[in-house]
Amino acid sequence: MELRVIERTDTELRIEVAGEDHTFMNVIKGALLQTDGVAAATYDVNPEQSGGQTEPVLSIQTEPDADVDPLDALGDASRQVQTTVDDFTSAFTAAV
Repeated sequence: MELRVIERTDTELRIEVAGEDHTFMNVIKGALLQTDGVAAATYDVNPEQSGGQTEPVLSIQTEPDADVDPLDALGDASRQVQTTVDDFTSAFTAAV
C-alpha cells in the first residue's frame, strides 16, 4: 500500500491509496464515518469516470467548526480499524 496526498486543506483531504480495492476502502470509509468531526467520507475507484485515475482516491471532509484535521481523523479511523481487527482475532482464537 502506498499513500499519496492529492489535496489537503484545513477541512478536506484527498489521498490516493495505491494497491487497495473496495474491500479495504469500504472498511476505512466506514470507520471514518464513525469518527467524531468527520462530515463526509467517500472513495472513488472508477478510472473511466475519474479522468483516467487507476488507484482508489479517498476523500474526507471534516466539520468546519469541529477543529479536526482530516489527516488526524484518518489516523483515528485507522487505529479504530486495527482495534476491531485485534478484537476479532482474539475472539476467533478463543473460539477455535
